Amino acid sequence: MSVRKRDLTHTLVAGFQEMISRGELQPGQKLPPERELARQFGVNRASIRQALKALDVMGIVFQRAGDGTYLTQDASTTLGAPLDFLILVDGITFQELFEARRIVEPELAARAAQRRTDDDVADLAKAVALMKDNPQMGTEEVAEQDLHFHEIIWRASGNRVCQRMFSSLHRAISRSLNVTTLLREEGAPTSEHERIFLAIQAADAEGARSSMIEHLRRGESSILRATRIACPPVEVAPVEAAPVEAAQATV
Repeated sequence: MSVRKRDLTHTLVAGFQEMISRGELQPGQKLPPERELARQFGVNRASIRQALKALDVMGIVFQRAGDGTYLTQDASTTLGAPLDFLILVDGITFQELFEARRIVEPELAARAAQRRTDDDVADLAKAVALMKDNPQMGTEEVAEQDLHFHEIIWRASGNRVCQRMFSSLHRAISRSLNVTTLLREEGAPTSEHERIFLAIQAADAEGARSSMIEHLRRGESSILRATRIACPPVEVAPVEAAPVEAAQATV
């Protein structure tokens, strides 16, 4: 996506957010005509059309042939999640996402060990038991349970800012969890979750921190391995050096 197109897409999203907050636009509602949007945002109709196509791919709008463009029913949720939007538009990589998780999530796990309630411990125990007792669980369901496990830890950490921030981050990276589930050794994610849970249950902040670091390290390793499998290096035939005499003749 070109810089100009990306900037216009950002501008349209900001405009839609404002229109929704003012009650001028509702999910599922038809957008103003392209000529009106072009006038409103100070660009030509071709630019508006390209930006709307990008928003269509992101699931923010959909187009009805011969009728116009509409906001999707989930538009307000997507528009309200800036990180999700940036990942879609700016091409943030899974490596960058894992780096952000490695910076923050181990500390969240340590905080959870210090602040968890009996309800938090019970919820974590149920989450681990569900994964442990269902080894034949499909990859999508495993990814969903992984998300649930981490959400409990963020909640138990007692920091609402991190809860908001990492809910968006983990939703974005959950698309990669299917890959890590396929590539990890059988039972590995469950045993890692169990170690994190046992440390939190025992109020062992350092144990929870180190277990989370190892869990994320293994997950990132699986993603990198998957990337190499999907995009193997291209073998380039070596270029023969030109004879010294020929090279000198061209100087």
